[in-house]
Amino acid sequence: MGGDTMDGTKRQRRGDTRQRIQDVALELFSEHGYEKTSLREIAEHLDVTKAALYYHFKTKEDILKSLFQDLSRPMDELIEWGRQQPRTLATKQEILHRYSNALADAAPLFRFMQENQAAVRELRTGEDFKDRMIRMIDLLKEPEADLTNQVRCISALFSMHAGMFMLKDVEGDPEEKRKAILEVAVDLVTQAHSGPVAP
Repeated sequence: MGGDTMDGTKRQRRGDTRQRIQDVALELFSEHGYEKTSLREIAEHLDVTKAALYYHFKTKEDILKSLFQDLSRPMDELIEWGRQQPRTLATKQEILHRYSNALADAAPLFRFMQENQAAVRELRTGEDFKDRMIRMIDLLKEPEADLTNQVRCISALFSMHAGMFMLKDVEGDPEEKRKAILEVAVDLVTQAHSGPVAP
């Protein structure tokens, strides 16, 4: 089934109505744009009444918030785990590995975010996500890191996002692409962790 992943941690896709609404809504938001998709269209695609849809979500924004919450949960758990670990290179590499798996699970949502940036900016969820990114970067960079190494840590995370988005149309196995993106991110954080190099 579509919910299986390498590490098996993904929330179970039981095929329940709420999950189906999220999946179809995300597909339509990505295809037609958030603004141009109506609740009626989502209900029609699911072959359910609007009343059945309202039982789970009152607005499009509610659906979007629920999608972000589902992504936020593993991110919050990862941030919490990272804070309890020693600030070693091995910890930072493990954070990147775990984040890579979370991103693979959330690829459709990230594509939506890339293609609907205005809608995401208007929602509080966009700010919450930015806050989580800052906390993730803090786990990867050393407190006294110079500017170049701070940029390396920031670039590691954003190369994971951009790589996933840009490589979706490139030929190749999705798992191989995920590993290549992860390798670049790990290289950047490994360089940053070893500290400034004398000019």
